[in-house]
Amino acid sequence: MSYLTESLKIEILMMIGYGDRARTQCEVVRLFRETHPDLPPLNQGTISKIEAQYREMGHVRKVPSKRQAVVDDDTKLNLLLALEENPITPARQLARDRCFTVIGILNVLQEL
Repeated sequence: MSYLTESLKIEILMMIGYGDRARTQCEVVRLFRETHPDLPPLNQGTISKIEAQYREMGHVRKVPSKRQAVVDDDTKLNLLLALEENPITPARQLARDRCFTVIGILNVLQEL
């Protein structure tokens, strides 16, 4: 689905139609193949995802993914000092003591 531009997704929505003139997903797949033979063929799942995104969000623009929080150097240093003091401290306890997430602590440790 990454090769589909925003304009192609809008075109797919127009092919689906609305009201009593709505096409089935099979018809949209066939019509898209006839209209754009140079592009890879679509499947019904792709049509369904585009339609669901439009119904949920009201647009078909690419949605940015969630980015990981940036951990500053002071926080990393404090975490490493705590581990040096007591190396068998569980990650959950470190997270609880420092108002941090366990995943964040594990990511910091993986960077080392």
